[in-house]
Amino acid sequence: MPYQLLADLVLSLHVAIVVFVVAGLLAIVIGNLCHRSWANALWFRIPHLLAIGIVVAESWLGMVCPLTTLENWLRVKAQQGTYTESFIEHWLSELLFYEAPAWAFTLGYSVFGILVLLTWWKFPPKRRQ
Repeated sequence: MPYQLLADLVLSLHVAIVVFVVAGLLAIVIGNLCHRSWANALWFRIPHLLAIGIVVAESWLGMVCPLTTLENWLRVKAQQGTYTESFIEHWLSELLFYEAPAWAFTLGYSVFGILVLLTWWKFPPKRRQ
């Protein structure tokens, strides 16, 4: 497989994880308000908590996301120039990456992580009966 295609796949996975974390929180709250049992299922809640927990930990530790590192490495291997990008790369990068000070990301991720923890308190997960 060409490196550019692999880089685009990594970027797509990265965006999918972001969508899972953000939409997952909304799904938990809305699902509970609509009395949907899946909203508190451990198979959904544990991966969701782990995903945001990893993001928050990386942020507090000043780490670059391994998916970003892998994608960049693949793009270097693909010998992509600064201005050459695929359709997928361009639009997913526009959605996922933006300029802000590092503290803003750490604060945002931390607040989002706290919101996820609050849903565990307000809508505790339940084991399948």
